[in-house]
Amino acid sequence: MTDTIFALSSGAPPAAIGIVRISGSSAEKALEQLAGRQFAPRRPSLARLRDAAGAVLDEALVLWFPGPDTATGEDLVELHCHGGRAVIAAIERELSRIEGLRKAEPGEFTRRAFANGRIDLAEAEGLADLLSAETELQRSAAMAMAGGALSGQVEGWRARLLTLSARVEAALDFSDEDDVEEMPPEFSRELGEFAAELSVWLERPRAERLGEGYRVVLAGPPNSGKSTLFNALVESEAAITSPIAGTTRDVIERAIGIGGVPFTFADTAGLREEGSDAIEGIGIERARSALDRADLVLWLGPEGEGPAGSWEIEAQIDSADRVLKRDPLYRVSALTGEGLSTLKSALVDRARGVLPKPGEAALNARQHARVEEAHQSLMEAMNTSDLLLIGESLRRARVAFDRLVGRATTEDMLDALFGRFCIGK
Repeated sequence: MTDTIFALSSGAPPAAIGIVRISGSSAEKALEQLAGRQFAPRRPSLARLRDAAGAVLDEALVLWFPGPDTATGEDLVELHCHGGRAVIAAIERELSRIEGLRKAEPGEFTRRAFANGRIDLAEAEGLADLLSAETELQRSAAMAMAGGALSGQVEGWRARLLTLSARVEAALDFSDEDDVEEMPPEFSRELGEFAAELSVWLERPRAERLGEGYRVVLAGPPNSGKSTLFNALVESEAAITSPIAGTTRDVIERAIGIGGVPFTFADTAGLREEGSDAIEGIGIERARSALDRADLVLWLGPEGEGPAGSWEIEAQIDSADRVLKRDPLYRVSALTGEGLSTLKSALVDRARGVLPKPGEAALNARQHARVEEAHQSLMEAMNTSDLLLIGESLRRARVAFDRLVGRATTEDMLDALFGRFCIGK
């Protein structure tokens, strides 16, 4: 944290503009050394950037932000220069020659923002998810987290815990050592309401579902049109299609966004009692395993023979040789596109029902575990009349919330989190 760091924070060159950020105590010195003069804080200025020999590196728009009221909580400089590879390389090369400066590591700007109290751990995790978001649903959930939706909620929970703990401490202080009274009934009611609120959060769809997407598996016997429909759904020739039975030998997966909702579609080997050879047999076993992990199965085989809860699909309706179904849920032709948009819309509606709501903060595995710890502590407090044990349970719940937002954490966990970021973030 004593070094001043720099990195390209915009997209990889070549680009119209390249933004080089400098953060740390030597940021202003570095700017003055490059531009040869001082600058007014928080006011954009045009400057010629020069190397130590006086040669012009580029003409750039520069911004100087004194800390601690900056993105990182430190002195911060931004150089908005031309985005050519040679320009960026020359500026970075000159910065590396300035004493006290070094190139940033992945996520180091955001890690400094966390260390300096500009963001908490939950907001940092939301920012990491935002950088990797590929669908609108992923983006909106990540924005809620990065914007402090969960952090604000946790602060409210923590304040309630402090109030409850204060009441317990007051009861202990003003009671006789041999005659400690129980807390009034409304105290237990408040604990119950608090625990019920945490239960609602624990029952919400998890953030990991957004990363994995809603998992849809296409299944049925050989030559039932699975691969052709799979290609139409993912809008690419991902699977080989052929009239030869057993063409698909393995599970083929593709992640795609439809209507802003993340999906993972899986095409499987044709299901039959025995494969034509050992390789196809392995593919059939993997297909059956994929069915077990599916959120939804699109069944293209004989009517009524699909897994429980699967959607009956009559595929290949453009073909006179197709197997007719009496009451399929959807009839589609992957070749002509008939019925395809209706099926996609239904899939989006189904997925939206089980994935986090747009803009709703969703707990990841780490956050879920901390909320679960707090919930368990509240339940323990409800199940005892000993004020000392109640106070200890409430303290453990506060510790869980502190760990959730990063007031108490480990370096290994921080290394893993901020290692997900790019160099300039």
